[in-house]
Amino acid sequence: MQDVLVFDSVTQLDAGARGRLVACGSHGGLYAAWLAAKAGVHGVILNDAGIGRHSAGIAGVAWLSSLGIPACAVDHRSARIGDGKDTLASGIVTMANDTAASNGCLPGHTAAQAFRCMLEAEPEIDERVPEMMGESRARIPNSGHRQVWALDSVALVEPGDRRQIVVTGSHGGLLGGKPDHVLEVDVFAAFFNDAGGGKENAGYARLPVLDGRGIAAAAVSCQTARIGDGKSTYETGVISRVNETAARLELREGMSTRSAVARLLGLG
Repeated sequence: MQDVLVFDSVTQLDAGARGRLVACGSHGGLYAAWLAAKAGVHGVILNDAGIGRHSAGIAGVAWLSSLGIPACAVDHRSARIGDGKDTLASGIVTMANDTAASNGCLPGHTAAQAFRCMLEAEPEIDERVPEMMGESRARIPNSGHRQVWALDSVALVEPGDRRQIVVTGSHGGLLGGKPDHVLEVDVFAAFFNDAGGGKENAGYARLPVLDGRGIAAAAVSCQTARIGDGKSTYETGVISRVNETAARLELREGMSTRSAVARLLGLG
């Protein structure tokens, strides 16, 4: 569709997105939705990321309605998370917020059908968008030999995190299916949200890529931790998949993130 801009991540939105319809591969959590609102989009379609714990995967889609912005989430099984082109080409709507629904968007619509409905909506660039809806970076206290950080997004990794452990709220997918920018720093271990696994197991795609760099990586079930919330990944997450490097360090499916981090620190 000519009227729709396509991005693999909401972090890529720029001034050109203002007043436009956007198909995006990001999850539909609060921070992703806030970035779309700050960019002044006319409407947006995101990935439901398996919906998951406390419906975190679509919480931002619902919130956008409070700003008068039509938004939908597509089924994680219909479109690869982290892939904007696939969102537009193959996405099937599972949730439409109240503003989108009032313009005719319905579950079961294709992304293209939903966007055609959004075109009928009056563009609304709302100045009430909060100045901050923060992703956080918090140290997890421990008596081990490495630092452990809970990050709401992998984008918050810093150069000083090299050979440390990061527990993120990010999905475990690749942006546009490419290994670029998976993780900018060579950490010791990284944890992600599996976003329900989804189409072609896209929610796990980062794990084998990190094997090639000797980084232990695991994904937790979206049903056990809120996507976009690093503390939730640590506090309640249960591992659904590990890469080969993590397996060699005795991490396994069904292990809690807490226990896995303790194992990596030599405490459990």
